[in-house]
Amino acid sequence: MARKIVFTGGKGGVGKTTVCANVAASLAKKGARVLVCDADFGLNNVDVVCGVESKAAYDVVDVIEGRCRAKQALVRHPDFPTLYILPSNRSSPERYVSPQALKVVLDGLESGFDFVFIDSPDGLEEGFHRACVCADEAIVVTTPHITALRDADKAVALLKSYALKSIVLAVNRVRGDWVLSGECLTPEEIGKLLSLPLIGVIPDEDRLAIGEFYGGGKPFGLLASNLYSNKKRLYDPTKKYQGFFGAVRRLIRKSI
Repeated sequence: MARKIVFTGGKGGVGKTTVCANVAASLAKKGARVLVCDADFGLNNVDVVCGVESKAAYDVVDVIEGRCRAKQALVRHPDFPTLYILPSNRSSPERYVSPQALKVVLDGLESGFDFVFIDSPDGLEEGFHRACVCADEAIVVTTPHITALRDADKAVALLKSYALKSIVLAVNRVRGDWVLSGECLTPEEIGKLLSLPLIGVIPDEDRLAIGEFYGGGKPFGLLASNLYSNKKRLYDPTKKYQGFFGAVRRLIRKSI
């Protein structure tokens, strides 16, 4: 049976969808069968981030209302043959989808996959509940910013009310130069603050800031390996800012 993992965090703009999509691609590159379900029924951007929006003929509402079978709604990624996307209700954004209805769809699909990722919407209201009900595990995505950490803390408190097997942490958009200068908390400090095991660290880079999907990359690959093989290797965002040339990079970045 598939491991069903919800990517959440509460605050908008922390990069949940980007992290979810790129970790899924990294797992697919390892040969894992991965389904990414877009549970954000307001913005529904997973297909856009993955670059398959033009290939989606059906969505989850079509499945629930009987216009197609669940497998017909899946979009196979052209570059990663074992990665599939289940779009949310892009054609009927006003249509209500119950948590139970989405869970039935995903439970019916999970036997064909190793991982089912559920991209949760922003906020901690009904959409959050709908996504969490379908999951067995959770990855909380946050950034080092105080507002994101506050919302992540609220999300963790709510996640603990669900019967989840595990809740782990991925810290996104970490500036290695700021970590070295003490201008922000380290990912390890954030993990202690939220009382969560740290499973991934993603640096603050321009291509990630615009939500680019580029099939993984080392930070996402390490996170995927931690999920896939139960490893505990973390990307070091401070490495390129260490030593003489690292100090030069810090000065240049600080001046921009």
